[in-house]
Order: sequence, then structure tokens, then C-alpha cells
Amino acid sequence: MRIIYDRETDTITIIFAETLIVEGDEDKPGIILDYDAAGNLVSMEILDASDRVKAPSQIEYQVAPVAVPAV
Repeated sequence: MRIIYDRETDTITIIFAETLIVEGDEDKPGIILDYDAAGNLVSMEILDASDRVKAPSQIEYQVAPVAVPAV
């Protein structure tokens, strides 16, 4: 997964898979979802990112802890 913030266009692109995009859909105004030939989500674009995200040039990545089954 890659996340790109383009200051010039003020867009955030989240790329989930490096594959050919065959369809794009503006799900909500300013939110574009891109799909591959099988209908899988490939990427998401957020337009006017600085209006929608508090700090578009900062990214915090966390992995949720794995739940340990009770014994």
C-alpha cells in the first residue's frame, strides 16, 4: 500500500494494489474509488485534501493488536 499527497493538486491517493484501473467512480463528491477488471478496489483519491483532512502531509500508520483468545 502506498499513500501519496500531491501538494500541487491537493490530492491524497491511497493505492491498495499496483494493478490496471478499469473503472473509476466518484462515490461521494471529491472521493474517487478506482477498480480493477474483477471489481476489486485498487485505489482511492481524495480531492481538495486540505479541506477534508486535518494534516494531509502527515501520516500515522498503526497496526491493531491481535486479539488473544481467552483460555
